[in-house]
Amino acid sequence: MRTHLTRPARTRGVALAVGLTTSALLLAGCSSSPAADSDTADVAASGAFPVTIESALGDAVIESAPQRIVTIGWASADTAIALGTTPVGVESATWGGNADLQFPWVADAVEAAGDELPEVFNVYPEVDIEAILALEPDLVLAPQSGISAEDFATLSEIAPTVAYPGDPWATAWDDQIDIIGKALGKSAEATELINDIDTQLADAAAANPEFADLSYAYVYAAVPGELAFYQAGDARVDVISGLGLKLDDTVAATPVTEGTFTAIVGLEQADLLDDVDVLFTWFNDEANETEIESQPLFAQIPAVERGSYLPNVDNQLAMASGLVTPLSVPWALDKYVPMIKEAAALVE
Repeated sequence: MRTHLTRPARTRGVALAVGLTTSALLLAGCSSSPAADSDTADVAASGAFPVTIESALGDAVIESAPQRIVTIGWASADTAIALGTTPVGVESATWGGNADLQFPWVADAVEAAGDELPEVFNVYPEVDIEAILALEPDLVLAPQSGISAEDFATLSEIAPTVAYPGDPWATAWDDQIDIIGKALGKSAEATELINDIDTQLADAAAANPEFADLSYAYVYAAVPGELAFYQAGDARVDVISGLGLKLDDTVAATPVTEGTFTAIVGLEQADLLDDVDVLFTWFNDEANETEIESQPLFAQIPAVERGSYLPNVDNQLAMASGLVTPLSVPWALDKYVPMIKEAAALVE
């Protein structure tokens, strides 16, 4: 699993500039273009099929370019939209979504493309198979999800279904974009999206050189008496590291708890955070924040005492900053970077 957002440049198969903004990519992918360009793109996409995509749950054989996509889990809709295909259905954004149960950055992109918002369906307590069937999909994208083997088998009877390549909810952000690009016959364009995300983060880091002198930790602290350290490879950590801050050595060395993707310790070990310059966390709501911050051991963490502490109770921002997608990154950076600058100014 990747530990940061810097990698050697990938081979480019299309003439898209790395420095393009995501909005420009959306316009290029979703709006009308000259017929010659459209014909070229259609030929390139048709040459990518049939394609077989392997996953931990089984293979998806995609015979031709998908037209009616359904997405389950996190972030797949973002990449599909950025590649020019708005899904017909998406998992409802019950946490971090707007009144339409859509993530705001997704809704903005769909509006910019002139498309209709996808239908939403539930996946908890179980995947709403009937709702998905009614959408008549020709592809189900779930490379960053927790669908079960039974779900996969049922969904595969409806349409080719792309699941996660390894463990549930553990697909690296760039791998996810790669997988979706392959499924849509747009691998080269997907590579450009990845490079563009790297460029946006690198540009923000270069504009804020003081970030490079700061250590940080991202902690889930919403459970009383407990701290859970997010580690390298988690999208939350990848975003902050991509901005130039350095994951605290002590935090990075704390072993991940078996069966989870965090390193869980008791609050009595809060001194593990003593050398952290900037502390990031999120809460379900203000009541949860008050409950946790009232714990003396938590309140005594140096970053909390000096104010270089970013508790996030905005669930839309918490979700956006916990994803790395062509749509969420620019949306989150506009809000996130000023907050980090304010915290950084309090570190001596």
